[in-house]
Amino acid sequence: MRSTTESTTSEPAGQAARLIGSAPAGDVQARSPSIRISLSHVGVTEVEKVVRIRDELFSARIECVVDLGSHQKGAHMSRFEEVVNDTIGEIVLGEAPFRAESLACEIAELVRDRQRARRAEVTISARYPEYKPAPLSGVQTQEIYTLHGRAVASQQGTRRLVGVSATGMTACPCAQELVAGRARERLLAEGFSSREIDVILTQVPVATHNQRGIGTLQLGFCEEMDIDVEASTLLEIVESSMSSEIYELMKRSDEVSVVEKAHFRPRFVEDCVREMIAGALAAFADLDDRCFLLARQENLETIHQHNVLAERHGLLGELRAEIASGEPSDQQTSLHQWLSAGSTS
Repeated sequence: MRSTTESTTSEPAGQAARLIGSAPAGDVQARSPSIRISLSHVGVTEVEKVVRIRDELFSARIECVVDLGSHQKGAHMSRFEEVVNDTIGEIVLGEAPFRAESLACEIAELVRDRQRARRAEVTISARYPEYKPAPLSGVQTQEIYTLHGRAVASQQGTRRLVGVSATGMTACPCAQELVAGRARERLLAEGFSSREIDVILTQVPVATHNQRGIGTLQLGFCEEMDIDVEASTLLEIVESSMSSEIYELMKRSDEVSVVEKAHFRPRFVEDCVREMIAGALAAFADLDDRCFLLARQENLETIHQHNVLAERHGLLGELRAEIASGEPSDQQTSLHQWLSAGSTS
């Protein structure tokens, strides 16, 4: 007679136990999967590492993935961490200035090689400081920005992006016009002439609602392009695209300056993206038409529950042609399309 335990053990479970017990030693990840289909992304995410920016240490978050063929059961997850650790120690903790896109390139190429993958993709985001003076008092204030790096390594080479995100302030043009219209009615009722009212509304900032805006600008370079772009240049374009920069530490004179500047330069979320594009095309006029650009603005609303955003992406050639002609482009290359083109061309 079988024991109770023996009689209740399911046959499939018993089979599985026998298979596991008799499986040959070796690389389990390299075996064929039971369902032979390839996977677009396999890897690690939210890897947090310390990087050196100038003389300070800051936290960076890294995502590293490869495509996995239909013949392979799994990726070697420990190899991702090994590559990240080795590259961090060699590049970031050394004396050379930290460049997020350079680190992304190094990791992507090493991971692709060690995983024997057709394609590897790495994304890095690091929060980093810039010291700048307040607009009038000149008091030094530390502002924190986000540095972006991204790379895709394939047989054709490595495509990379460098970018920044910055926070600023925007003032709503629509509400400002409505407030100005009411002010005009009141001033007319008080006996001011139309000309006098025009002068007043030109010289006195008109109230409107404000938003804290987050602007992001990224530039991408093809495999053969040996181009370095300073993050500070991108940062200047992003901050100047909004109604005003903001500062963590300000005197009263600085607060007045920031508020007045913002209200004299009201901008929609769409305006910010267009300003970023125009600024980038002017600053990088010599870049190849095949370079990629992404400009994105998200405004955190104050009189609504929702936020608003605008974005434009495309090759520099597409953007230049559209601005020159004034006509919408038939082609707006997406980031996914541009990154994928490098591994399929």
